[in-house]
Amino acid sequence: MAYKITDACVACGACKDSCPVEAIKEGDPIYKIDAATCIDCGSCVDACPSEAIEQG
Repeated sequence: MAYKITDACVACGACKDSCPVEAIKEGDPIYKIDAATCIDCGSCVDACPSEAIEQG
């Protein structure tokens, strides 16, 4: 199951930089995870300083 970014996102970009498959893109106003590309590795969860990423 892919991860999703919640409204707690502060758009810092830490998750995007940590994603090994480039599944995270800038959104307006928060980042978005492409569920079809996400490999469920969890690196974005570990990188997020605002705990805005959850499994969805």
